[in-house]
Parts: sequence; structure tokens; C-alpha cells
Amino acid sequence: MYATTSKDGQILLKIKVQPNSSKNGIEKVENGLLKIKLTSPPIEGRANKDLIKFLSKLFSIPKMNFEIIQGEKSRIKTVKISGISLENLIKKVDGELK
Repeated sequence: MYATTSKDGQILLKIKVQPNSSKNGIEKVENGLLKIKLTSPPIEGRANKDLIKFLSKLFSIPKMNFEIIQGEKSRIKTVKISGISLENLIKKVDGELK
């Protein structure tokens, strides 16, 4: 599963980022990871910043509610999210995938 609830009630989202894409968006769920395309390059943290910006807009919660806790220099990342329920997060992701 690409999203779980942590011990402190926050959501852990497992993501595979594909930088340098033609557009931003969720592509699919693959091997337990949410695959997200980003237009920005993986240089100087730009892809990480754009990932947080994309997720903030998608889930309609402030950027400060997101933290990359694993994989900052990798395509596979774990993002900790607060301010949204797991149920609502999954609904929004499913809506984007359709």
C-alpha cells in the first residue's frame, strides 16, 4: 500500500518520482509506490520542492504539513503528511488516477 498511518497519526506516503517529465501528475500505483511525474529536474532540490508543492495543491493542505523523511536524494521517497485523513488522501489519489 502506498499510504499508511504512522504511530503519531500522520500519514506516510511512499512515492516514486519521475523528474524531467512533460507535465506534473500522478501516473499510477506501482509495486506499492505512488508514481508521480514532475517537470522539474532533480537538481539542487528542485524536484523535492515541486513534489511538496504538487502534493499541497492536490490535497488542499499547506506545504508546511509535508516532510520528506526518507529518500531526499533518491527517486523513491517517503513523505510524512499531517492535516488530512488517510481516507480522504486515498479518495483524492483515486480521483486523480481515473
